[in-house]
This record gives sequence, structure tokens and C-alpha cells, in this order.
Amino acid sequence: MSSERSSLITARPPGLVDVLDRILDKGLVIAGDIKVSLANVELLTLQIRLLICSIDKAEQIGLNWWRYDTNLTTRAERAEAENVELRERLAELEHEVRQLTVPTASKKGRARSGTSRSRGAAETAATKKSRGRNR
Repeated sequence: MSSERSSLITARPPGLVDVLDRILDKGLVIAGDIKVSLANVELLTLQIRLLICSIDKAEQIGLNWWRYDTNLTTRAERAEAENVELRERLAELEHEVRQLTVPTASKKGRARSGTSRSRGAAETAATKKSRGRNR
């Protein structure tokens, strides 16, 4: 009876677990194109490329995008936190620069107005002298 049972087990087709194990170990590639046309005018093209394999197999063939995906790694969380800190610091620095440039602009305005007064006073004095000469 045990010999009959062993022959039934080996003759049985592989189960779902065996199929998944083989797919993950070897890999499975599905590729296809879907084109939608109307009156010989192509409206839509879908190119499908699907690779199913284990992480070990993917690394063997040179795929490792999940290591750098911001949604999947803890390094991404640190990088995002650093980005937030840098953005806040940049906003602070921009605010400080704006505060430094505003008083400088008002000082320049005062200096210009003071210069124009000096020019006006000089012109007035020159006009008075020339009137005195003309008399």
C-alpha cells in the first residue's frame, strides 16, 4: 500500500505551491501590446511588460528599484524628513534676506531724496548768483 501511495504522489500534477515556487525561483515574464483602432486610426496603445520573480532573482538580474523607492524604504523616510528640514531652513533664510533688503531699499530712497535736495539747493544757489550778476 505504501508503494501505491508513493506512486500516486509522484504522478500527481504539481500543486499551486509548487507552481509558485518555480515561478518565483525561475521568474515569469509576460509581455504584450494592446492597440485600439477606429477606422485605421490608432487611438490607444498599451504596452504591457510584467516580470514576476523573487527578490533574490530580481537582484541577480540587476533589478533593485525597491531599494530607492521613497514609498518602500526607511532611507526614504529619513530623506523626506531632511527635505522638510531643508525647506523650512530655506524659507527662514529667504525671510531673513527679505528683511535685510527692505531697510536697505528705504535707506537708498532717503539717500536719493537727500541727494536731490542737495542738488536742488545747489541749483537754487547757482540761480541766485546768476540773477545777481545779471542785475
